[in-house]
Amino acid sequence: MVECKTWAVWLAPVWASCLSLAPASGASAAASEIKFAPHRAIYDITLGRSAPGSGVNDMTGRLVYELTGGACEDYAQSMRFVTQSSSSDGSEQINDMWTTSSEEVTGSRLKFSTTQLRDEQAAEVTEGDADRRGRSGEVKIELTRPDAKVMALPAGTYFPIQHSIALLEAAKAGKSRFEADVYDGSEKGDKVSATTTLIGKGRQPETKELASVTNADRLKGIAFWPISTSYFEKGKTLDTKDSLPTYEMSAHFYENGVSTRLVMDYGDFALKGELKELTFLPEPKCAVK
Repeated sequence: MVECKTWAVWLAPVWASCLSLAPASGASAAASEIKFAPHRAIYDITLGRSAPGSGVNDMTGRLVYELTGGACEDYAQSMRFVTQSSSSDGSEQINDMWTTSSEEVTGSRLKFSTTQLRDEQAAEVTEGDADRRGRSGEVKIELTRPDAKVMALPAGTYFPIQHSIALLEAAKAGKSRFEADVYDGSEKGDKVSATTTLIGKGRQPETKELASVTNADRLKGIAFWPISTSYFEKGKTLDTKDSLPTYEMSAHFYENGVSTRLVMDYGDFALKGELKELTFLPEPKCAVK
């Protein structure tokens, strides 16, 4: 079954809070000028590459991602990712995943829920709550499904929106590399990913890149950065001899949080996500103080 991380904003998180690039007390909140635009993005999924022996003969599907909320209220993300695959022995399978999360702008709390189906039968459900309200900044995780469980993570662990904003801050500052431990509640909710993101030079989109995307006019003139994030088991990074990432994700990451040209590389095979339709949603109205 194909697993998909919560890509934060770029799915995105992409899948990459209001942070400085190197907060003194880990991933704690600080003022940021980064503001993501609420939007719904629909991607067509195709098989980009399949290595001999992978068992994947073909795969197609669709990914629908929605981001709401903003700087004056919680961010909320939802995603549905459906694929139909055929294997080398001729068998077929439909995988269907729903995931939702809400994250406080301060980075204090993350609530998440993921349901995965295989051929319309429930295969896995994950639900939980991650909280870092204490003075130490340590993250307390309470899982309710698939099993009740309590965990603690270091203060420097990033939540998805936090990671995306910090990543964009790094890109705008001209950084070419950004490393962070990220917790998003994916899989069974009990893992933290060590991530290394390589950031290309920022540039403006070409007209032909957006020509086939419905409602993409608002992306014209907005800067984006080519980024590629490698996900490792905790303790293994690109600098570790012979270590390989569990998977890699790349995209063109726009300044307003929209992503295009998605690639999800699982090693033996890779999926491509082409943005087909983009809808910008109403901006939240901040209360006047």
